[in-house]
Amino acid sequence: MTHQRWTSRSIGSRLQHGTFYLLLRTLGRRPAYVLLFFVVLWYTLRPMTRARSAPYLARRFPKAGRLQRLRHCFLLNWNFGLTLVDRAASGILGQISITASQGDEQALKTLLGEGHGLILLTGHFGCWQTSSAGLDGVKTPVHVLMHRAPDDIDRQHFEHAGTDAPFRIIDPCGYLGGSIEMLDALAKGHILGIMGDRTFGNDRNTVSVPFLGGDVRLPFSAYRLASVTGAPILVFFSSRIGPGQARHEVARIIRVPRGLGRTRENYLPYARQFALALEEMVKANPYQFFNFYDMWEN
Repeated sequence: MTHQRWTSRSIGSRLQHGTFYLLLRTLGRRPAYVLLFFVVLWYTLRPMTRARSAPYLARRFPKAGRLQRLRHCFLLNWNFGLTLVDRAASGILGQISITASQGDEQALKTLLGEGHGLILLTGHFGCWQTSSAGLDGVKTPVHVLMHRAPDDIDRQHFEHAGTDAPFRIIDPCGYLGGSIEMLDALAKGHILGIMGDRTFGNDRNTVSVPFLGGDVRLPFSAYRLASVTGAPILVFFSSRIGPGQARHEVARIIRVPRGLGRTRENYLPYARQFALALEEMVKANPYQFFNFYDMWEN
């Protein structure tokens, strides 16, 4: 059974996107933020837009009244808009600052030094779309599992800059879901980036785990890859901390034993670790979780 209820398609038009890009090129970031305020206000007042974030907000703020829910919806949309403007600005203006603690940077280098490759596991939280820019100082090749819908008009930060992607894209819609390419990347000791909070394809590739008081289905492909290759999993999130500023935080290091096979129940403990790490980040930063669909089973 297919269990994909999300879409990567933007709710904005090409004209709307182009207006923001033009503002950034001619006047800079601040005027784009001003226009964004009114755009977010307009979209927040639309019932269709509010319905997209309602499932998450109802679980994150279960006691909120009608006006409070409207406020939460605006702040969520506002922060999402800020990350999109910052993403465009990073490519158009070349302005982005990504920091991480020395301990977290050392953890990444240590795990890479083990020689089994490294799985970077994150979610649709904060500045995930520009997080690859924080790997500029890492000489190891990076591969990212990414699918873009044909009608998706959003541009990545490197597309705004007119440069090649700083990573190699592996399409999950490709042959065998890109599994051969992912295994090859890890076998070569490379970095593999995967999103751990959205399902893609069939339910048989997912496990059910608790998240914000309900059950959600999350993919277990990252944990199975780790079991096959011996690659460690570094769970990290990229929080927006200011205009054009993000902070990378290592939330977990997950080690999956070799030889767990194909039985999905074997990977439940590791999917639960990721879900718990994501829940901790969402509780600390409620307006930086951007899964705009109902991800809960019941």
